[in-house]
Amino acid sequence: MTIKNSVLSSIICHGEDIKVKEVNEEIIAGSDIVHVPIRTPVCMTCGEQYYDRRTMQYLEDAENKISKAGVKLKEVGKVLIYEEASHSA
Repeated sequence: MTIKNSVLSSIICHGEDIKVKEVNEEIIAGSDIVHVPIRTPVCMTCGEQYYDRRTMQYLEDAENKISKAGVKLKEVGKVLIYEEASHSA
């Protein structure tokens, strides 16, 4: 979906190719990253994302529920750390 008849342009690159896309907003929960899928306008030139008040409220509510462990999360992968004893900085 492309946003038409809109004065919206990117504040980063001033591009006008803004489309509504599904993106994953990341919320940090301890050492975990939780992806919250949302649909929001995105500049196709520079990738800048734009959130309206409703979307911001949704993300804030999601963050509160996640931080209080008030929502069931689906594990979709793992993050692994490579630690080699012989490397030191």
